[in-house]
Amino acid sequence: MCGIVGAIAERNVVPVLMEGLRRLEYRGYDSAGLAVAAPQGTVHRVRAVGKVASLADALEANPARSGTGIAHTRWATHGAPTEGNAHPHVSGDRLAIVHNGIIENYETLRDDLLADGYEFASETDTEVVAHHIHRELDRGATDLFDALRQTVSTLRGAYALVVMSADEPGTLVTARAGCPVVIGLGIGENFVASDVAALLPVTRRFVFLEEGDMARLTREGVEIYNAAGQVVERPVRESELSADAMERGHYRHFMQKEIHEQPRAVAETLEDRLSNSRVMVEAFGHEARDVFSRVRAVQIVACGTSYHAGLVARYEIERLAGIPCRVEIASEYRYRKPVVTEGTLFVTISQSGETLDTLEALRAAKTMGYLATLGICNVPESGLVRESDLVLMTRAGPEIGVASTKAFTTQLAALSLLTLALARKERMNDAEEASCVAELAAVPGQLERALTMEPVIAVLAERFVEKHHALFLGRGIQYPIAMEGALKLKEISYIHAEAYPAGELKHGPLALVDADMPVITVAPNNTLLEKLKANIQEVRARGGELIVFADPASGIESGDGLTVVHMPEHVEDLQAPVVYTVPLQLLSYHVAVLKGTDVDQPRNLAKSVTVE
Repeated sequence: MCGIVGAIAERNVVPVLMEGLRRLEYRGYDSAGLAVAAPQGTVHRVRAVGKVASLADALEANPARSGTGIAHTRWATHGAPTEGNAHPHVSGDRLAIVHNGIIENYETLRDDLLADGYEFASETDTEVVAHHIHRELDRGATDLFDALRQTVSTLRGAYALVVMSADEPGTLVTARAGCPVVIGLGIGENFVASDVAALLPVTRRFVFLEEGDMARLTREGVEIYNAAGQVVERPVRESELSADAMERGHYRHFMQKEIHEQPRAVAETLEDRLSNSRVMVEAFGHEARDVFSRVRAVQIVACGTSYHAGLVARYEIERLAGIPCRVEIASEYRYRKPVVTEGTLFVTISQSGETLDTLEALRAAKTMGYLATLGICNVPESGLVRESDLVLMTRAGPEIGVASTKAFTTQLAALSLLTLALARKERMNDAEEASCVAELAAVPGQLERALTMEPVIAVLAERFVEKHHALFLGRGIQYPIAMEGALKLKEISYIHAEAYPAGELKHGPLALVDADMPVITVAPNNTLLEKLKANIQEVRARGGELIVFADPASGIESGDGLTVVHMPEHVEDLQAPVVYTVPLQLLSYHVAVLKGTDVDQPRNLAKSVTVE
């Protein structure tokens, strides 16, 4: 979590730091702070509890101006969200540091520093790093970079660090392990941040640090060192994103904007990957055709919403490709000893490509004898992309809302491409593939029609304002969609929501059903429809309030305790998971709006989970 930004320039960098923080606030908003090199040869620090706007207010009362500075927006891990625990952390009045990540051995390091007479003003693991760097300087480190190099050699865990010292006001130093760091290149000025988005207003040229890299930034240039301490050149990339890609436009919230961007995002995910009624296997990488020809099983690993996408893919891969598929939560996968069968493709799914549990699972998988690794991701220069053998980018564009929407539906589209590519080998003839490709190509249009339901769903949301619990049901491939719907409602409205396979209703959850617990289900017109109708009757018989998003041809009609919302017509099996996701997203969004919660920045959450 957490967002970091640093700048070194001839001009005053405080406005640059503040705009960078605003653009990184999706990574954490428990507190914010900045530190700059003060004219009197000290570090001037300003911090505030809460969002970046609170820091802006604090700066009005305590102005800062400098050509060198660092800043941070926090998602709390070690220590409560207080001003004392807010970054930047300092050691003395001349050294400041910002940190994204977790230092696992901080207690041992803290005890050692306490024995040396260092005093701690916070509960964080980060302050340990600040004091350690200070001690290395006292012990004879040649400069700030050398002190950081010696310090990181003692650290265990994940970190992106940016450090400044009043003794070297023309320098920033940075290091990464497990957390992203990007350097922005200017003319006579340079920048560093957690994400390209933070720096788009000041540069379009970026260098992405790789695992174990360290860098020294001055106004004149950037020096990068690899984990072995050797000077290296990392490629300079020009971002295609514009600064206004991070703006809400006429939408009330980023989440609403991103829901409405889904037709375009899914279309771009499919673009150039479908040709002549076939999936372009080469879109996965030059070696994809050979790798896919040898796949005998698939192992999918992901977290959160991406995990739900993987569960949908399991149904599709086993139905269409006829090969076994397992799906696991990344944080759990890492701590067991999986049995790897011959010819298994290891697939990771992540919006950011920097989710630490998923990255660590990928790294572990590389030692386990998997056939190959495939990353499905939205961020081109992320760790997941760099470390995977094969890659398919989802092309969702920036997703700022914490509750993932377009990232999910583009992941579903990408996984459908994977399914068809794997199915071609043995199970699917040309005519069947052509039919599936046509279904996929029609999905953006289906999404456009689904979005026209928003006014109806906004009215429906009024029923949830006073509710405290909700139950989502789905059968077959729609069960993971029900899980995703429940997650969205929990994330942004704080209503307790659970999801179950509809057939499990009578094995316990039915005991919870009453008039105060609405039940939401999705009912596409498939082979499980009649089974689902029976489950619906079970709920009605117990006085439960039912809301059903149903195919117009389903034969389900509104009645006492039953509200039916008709979906677009002719939604086919391959399309249904993507299309039926939209009304659940819209329902959660409008419930949250009516409840007055912070839709884009829900409590206790942040995006880009780069800590375990």
